[in-house]
Amino acid sequence: MTVRVTLISPATTSALREARFEGEVSLDEQGLAAARAVAGTLSRAGRPFTGPSLRCRETARALGLAAEPVAGLADWDVGRWRGRRLAEVTGTEPEAVSAWLADPSAAPHGGESLVALCERVGGWLAALPDGQVLAVVEPALVRAVVVHALALPPEAFWRLDVPPLALTELTGRSERWNLRCGSPLTAG
Repeated sequence: MTVRVTLISPATTSALREARFEGEVSLDEQGLAAARAVAGTLSRAGRPFTGPSLRCRETARALGLAAEPVAGLADWDVGRWRGRRLAEVTGTEPEAVSAWLADPSAAPHGGESLVALCERVGGWLAALPDGQVLAVVEPALVRAVVVHALALPPEAFWRLDVPPLALTELTGRSERWNLRCGSPLTAG
C-alpha cells in the first residue's frame, strides 16, 4: 500500500509580508479571503491535520477543514528569533545568521537546527498509515518534508520556495517517495 500526503501551506499574514520569523500571528484579511475563495476545491478523502500555529489552524478552518492540530507539525523552532524581522536579526547577529544559513546542524538562535527539523518531519512521514493524509503546515515544514522524502542534501532546503496556499503532494512510503510539486489552490 501507499500513502498519499497533500501538504497545504497557510495563507498570508502580516509577519510573512514583513519577512518576520513567525510567531502566533492571525491571517491578514487578504490571506483569509484567499483561503475562503478556494474552500471546497480540496479532496475530502483522508484525514485532515494542521500544524498547531494560529495561521495553520485559521487556514484549515477557512478551507472548510475540520483538521486535527498535531504538535509534531509545529513550525521550525527558531528560538529567540521568533517574532523578529530577518533584517533586524541580520543587523544584530550577522555571524549567527551566516552560520544558520551555511551549516544545517547550526542552531545559533537556541532553537532547532535544520537537520533536526528534517529528522522530525521524517519521523512524522514514517509513522503515517497507508491511505490519504491532508495537512496544513508551515512552509518550512513543506520544504523539510521534501528534503527528507527525496533524500536531498539539507542545503537544498534554502532553494525550495513554498508560496501561500500552495499544494505539495507526495505519494509512496518510507524510503520511496514521489513528488508532485506545489500546485496553487485556485477557485473553481
